[in-house]
Amino acid sequence: MEYANILLRPLVSEKATMVKDAANQVVFFVHPEANKIEIAKAVEKAFSVKVEGVRVVRHRPLIRSRMGKATGKIPGYKKAYVTLAQGDKIEFFEGV
Repeated sequence: MEYANILLRPLVSEKATMVKDAANQVVFFVHPEANKIEIAKAVEKAFSVKVEGVRVVRHRPLIRSRMGKATGKIPGYKKAYVTLAQGDKIEFFEGV
């Protein structure tokens, strides 16, 4: 897989910002079938940084129900917490 297909989009939230500041980690939504090695190589190739570690979290799809009947579906996703080497950083919003 190409790195553009592995890294879907960065996750920008309060928790992701706290993790970025505290542990030098960046959070991405990734392709559900990508493994840790592919994710690390994709981040290194896309942003020219050194990756020290990758942690993966899978969120399973959920079925919404109302009064016992299924009314919809929330899709599942996979996100990766990528730990960068000391001194490396990725800025998504430069100059904001």
